[in-house]
Amino acid sequence: MMRSFGLRASVWVLAAAGLAACGDSDTGEVVDRSNYVETGDMEAITARGRLRIAVPGNLDGGPALPRQGSPVTYQQELAIAFADSLGLDAELVPVFRLGEMLPMLEQGRADIIAANLTMTDARRERIDFSVPIAHVREQLLVAADNDAIHQESDLAGLRIMADRDTSFWQTLQDIKTRVPGMELVERLPRMDDEDVLDAVSAGAIDGTVRDSNIVAMYLGYRQDLKPAMALTGDRVIAWGVRKGAPNLRQALNQFLTHEQLTRPPEDIYSADLDEIKERKVLRVLMRNTSASYYLWRGELMGFEYELAKRFAKKHKLRLEVVVPPNRDSLLTWLREGRGDIAAGYWAGEPREGMTLSRPYHYSQPYLVSRSGEGDLVDLSGLRGRRIAVPPDSPAWVWLASRQGRNGFTLQGIDADLVTEEIVDKVGSGEFDLAVVDEHRLAVELAVRDDLRKQFAIGDEVPNHWVVRSEDTQLAKSLDSFFKKEYRGTVYNITYKKYFENERQIRRQQSERVDRGDGSLSPYDALVRKYGEEYLFDWRLITAQMYQESRFDPTAKSQAGAKGLMQVMPRTAKELGFTNLQKPEEGLHAGVKYMDWVRDRFPEDLPVTDRVWFSLAAYNAGVGHVADARRLAAKKGWDGDRWFDNVERAMLLLSKREYAQQARYGYVRGAEPVNYVAQIRSRYLAYVKLLEQQQGNAAMPVSAARFVAMLMSGEPISN
Repeated sequence: MMRSFGLRASVWVLAAAGLAACGDSDTGEVVDRSNYVETGDMEAITARGRLRIAVPGNLDGGPALPRQGSPVTYQQELAIAFADSLGLDAELVPVFRLGEMLPMLEQGRADIIAANLTMTDARRERIDFSVPIAHVREQLLVAADNDAIHQESDLAGLRIMADRDTSFWQTLQDIKTRVPGMELVERLPRMDDEDVLDAVSAGAIDGTVRDSNIVAMYLGYRQDLKPAMALTGDRVIAWGVRKGAPNLRQALNQFLTHEQLTRPPEDIYSADLDEIKERKVLRVLMRNTSASYYLWRGELMGFEYELAKRFAKKHKLRLEVVVPPNRDSLLTWLREGRGDIAAGYWAGEPREGMTLSRPYHYSQPYLVSRSGEGDLVDLSGLRGRRIAVPPDSPAWVWLASRQGRNGFTLQGIDADLVTEEIVDKVGSGEFDLAVVDEHRLAVELAVRDDLRKQFAIGDEVPNHWVVRSEDTQLAKSLDSFFKKEYRGTVYNITYKKYFENERQIRRQQSERVDRGDGSLSPYDALVRKYGEEYLFDWRLITAQMYQESRFDPTAKSQAGAKGLMQVMPRTAKELGFTNLQKPEEGLHAGVKYMDWVRDRFPEDLPVTDRVWFSLAAYNAGVGHVADARRLAAKKGWDGDRWFDNVERAMLLLSKREYAQQARYGYVRGAEPVNYVAQIRSRYLAYVKLLEQQQGNAAMPVSAARFVAMLMSGEPISN
């Protein structure tokens, strides 16, 4: 049975994205994702101190990468703000099957539904609705190269897919009575939204239906789809409230009415700080990279993202991150009014109509070579060499004035190349040498051994955020913020978290597999206990525990993960654990989470690959693995096999062209690839060691079965 848990949100800025539409069903078992039943009104809810909010569930219950103001993200943030206005904790309860939402509300396992619920008469009989939060049209979504659909009659002979539990199904049923040649295809139970969209793009089906606001969200990262036509007129979207809770509904309506009055009526506008405060939303443009903004283990992270969160919190604003398609678009979109601030480590003179903030960071460019290169002391040793550097960078100007007398050549590269792509080209030999900012290079050196940091190029370069010149209040406030924050305690902690990881923490240490006392770890008894309980080979879990913490129960990562299995505190709390640095709790939490991750993958996968997928997802997040499986299939590789297939696709997701079109965005693909490979290597070493130890009491009775499950079929040689 699938073990599930909700996500508790106690911060103002939270993003989550999931199913594109929510329908109801008259049947279906409800999965218990909350730990109590409450059918009372405001008094009872207030006494419990929390508001349970049913939201569309994602693959791992966590957020996809919000790029351009997702309506799902907005609704969930709004629901959290509503709970905050009541003085309650907000508990997000992800619901993975559309048909579960209304039963959960009716049975008292959720208090409100925050989702794209279309008001229908059938639903009004079961639940109450809030005031409208949006008006949408149901749109037919087709492949980007499909120009043949303009009106209803064009649907004849086409195969259109929908979920039976949504209002889309009824819309298509009505159309089918008028266009009998259209085939209505029910979405398969195991298909998630991206699977359906991929099927449309690949031509396996001709189209699917989504609400217009959700279509806009998809088009923010998918260029292989487009809306062909609207199938309905405007329809009212609202939230659900349990019947018998009139006071809760009244409080919600008052809150939503106020929010609607102050909500920006349009997506593109220019505003200074006073108007931004009235709108209550701060839009920050930034790129999806390891230095700025990315998703890791279900948590939104990034140095610039955390700075933006602090600035938004200071002014009691909701942060909305907007991710343009390339670096130049950051300033173009700022000028067009698609954002209020452009982050991105800007250097040099401001462009026309733009104002640079006070410096918030200083970057030192460094020369980078392959690891086999000897020491390069200064420019005089670069005669005949070729250096890759963006032409519009301060490093280019500094080097250009010195190349004649030192005999090297400059190679102009696309300024939109992210650091990972630049150093990949150095490592592969495509670039002889390159220039990379020290803080970005530190991230790369922490996880790879094929690069060498040489000497500094020029002076430190001040980095700025950018605002429109007319937004003087915002510029002044930003300067004041950076003056206070720069090199302060929180700033330094945050900077170290992202750019000063100790390399040896991330690398495989040379500790012997054989501890000399017949054990694999100090915690063999506990590992055997929980390995048996959750049906994992205990030696595999031991190898994973070593990879995560080197058997140190007090270990804590820069990102905040704790304990023997390096579980994030929020995840641990939802799993029922509070003291991760207690060995048994830290281990149990990790194995239980590993079990939950494994349940995200189909049972009919090859058994060994299901384990490798689970390990990769434990490291990077289920969403990134799902993106890699889809990408592998598009590349003609086997999406059900990890080694030499999905792992290849995972590496591609650190490249801009692939990350831009992935639902979960950028991921440092080398990390989960190395993580799986290193755990597998150590696991095989443990198996060999224990086979050589005659009469080893630590060998569980079920070991042979586990080995058969996990091994690739190759015999183990001694």
